[in-house]
Amino acid sequence: MARLKELYESKIVESMMKKFNYKNRMQVPRLEKVVLNVGAGEAKDNSKVLDAVMRDLALITGQKPVVCVAKKSVANFKLRQGMKIGCKVTLRKDRMYEFVDRLFNVALARVRDFRGINPNSFDGKGNYTLGIKEQIIFPEIDYDKIDKARGMDVSLITTAKTDEESKELLSLLGAPFKIA
Repeated sequence: MARLKELYESKIVESMMKKFNYKNRMQVPRLEKVVLNVGAGEAKDNSKVLDAVMRDLALITGQKPVVCVAKKSVANFKLRQGMKIGCKVTLRKDRMYEFVDRLFNVALARVRDFRGINPNSFDGKGNYTLGIKEQIIFPEIDYDKIDKARGMDVSLITTAKTDEESKELLSLLGAPFKIA
């Protein structure tokens, strides 16, 4: 955790200042927050599903998840406004850096046939979203204790203005992008 933060403070800032010709250290983009989101649509039928999802997310992040509820009713999905349909966690500061370090160096390395993350998943404003198919890639999750393999979305929110700046920042943080 401290290693990634120290790395950011020294090498990343210097490298970004040279590459993008920033005049001031405060112009250098930085990681602002990491949001993990798990959508559990089957939670509307079985409330125990949401408990399992929240337990897994708490183990992975070390922080208590927040329950997400439906904003609108959708008849085709048999969904009513206010129903619990997922949960999310927002990580900042030290926990964020620790999670990013574990994600890039430990969890993604456990994915079968992993060749890198998609370099085109930026949103145009410098944020990156990564979809994970199974929560069992994290070493904190015990395979015998999960009831079903569930995916999650990991959003890395940066202060970068462009995707190019954000991609350089994430690369310097250790993101294993696919080589096109």
